[in-house]
Order: sequence, then C-alpha cells, then structure tokens
Amino acid sequence: MNFPYSINRHWSDRFIPEICRIVGAHLLEVAPEPLDFHHATDLMSFLGRDLRIAARVRRHGYAGRYPYDFTIRSRVGSGATTELAKIVNGEGDWLFYGHANAAETGFDLWWLIDLRAFRAGLIRQAANGWPIRSGDKANPDGTWFKWFDIRSFPSEPPLIVAASATIQRLSR
Repeated sequence: MNFPYSINRHWSDRFIPEICRIVGAHLLEVAPEPLDFHHATDLMSFLGRDLRIAARVRRHGYAGRYPYDFTIRSRVGSGATTELAKIVNGEGDWLFYGHANAAETGFDLWWLIDLRAFRAGLIRQAANGWPIRSGDKANPDGTWFKWFDIRSFPSEPPLIVAASATIQRLSR
C-alpha cells in the first residue's frame, strides 16, 4: 500500500503527540537535590545540546511480520536527498521508529534508535565486515527502502536508547 508523501505525512503526523510523550520521558531526569533546594529545579536534561529526532511510523500489521526490522528511505524517483543519505552524512541524533496499533491511537511496538550508534555500526560493517543484516525493498511508486535488523548491530555503542519491548540479540 503506497500513498503520496502528503498523505503519508498527514497520516503519521497524528502520532506526533504520542511520540513527544514517549521521547520526552527519555530526555528528562530528576534533578539532584541541591538544584531542587536552591534553584527551583525538579527535572532537567543532561544532554546539554539540541537533539534532532527523526520519526517514522509504520502502518499496523508490519510489527507482526517484521518485529526486528526498521526501514529508512534510500532512494526516491525524483532524485531528492533521502533519509538514509541525510543520516549517513551525520544528520539526526535519534530516530523514533514506531509500529501503529490497529486503532491508530498509539503503538504496538516502538524503538528509540541512537543514530550515532547506527552510523558506527555501518562503519564497522564497512571496515571490519561486521555482519549487519540488511537489505533493500522497492515499492511500486519508485521509492526504495533499506531495512536493518536491530538485533544484528554491535552491542557498543548501544543502538537502542529505549524500546517498548525487550530485544533478543542475534548471536554473531
């Protein structure tokens, strides 16, 4: 089922409030007592910089068929710069990747992926032959996606910042 960009974007944007709720929970920590006592600070972010977060929402049904795969657009008919090219070139810090539930009110499954770890995994694959399971998927509309199995990435640095479910690693 392929839809034009504007339809896909409008559909996925309905999940933005839920994505903000999930991601926000991983950006804040309880402040140390001295800050609470003296600076009216109960919560704080220790990242100390802006954080750029990409978001991708899959339609219901894909989680059951591809429970460990995430996809990133790798080619478009127009020749425009793709998500994969931007990420490989250093753009983005995290990727929220979620599978919509049947009611389209939330997610059956989601991951918060560290794109620095993703890039490190790709470098290790190219330099040392690290066995990342991946492949290419063509859509009838001329777009292509690269799929990656999250279980096949190196354990360091950790690929997954947070997830809705435990992930069993593949043995190497």
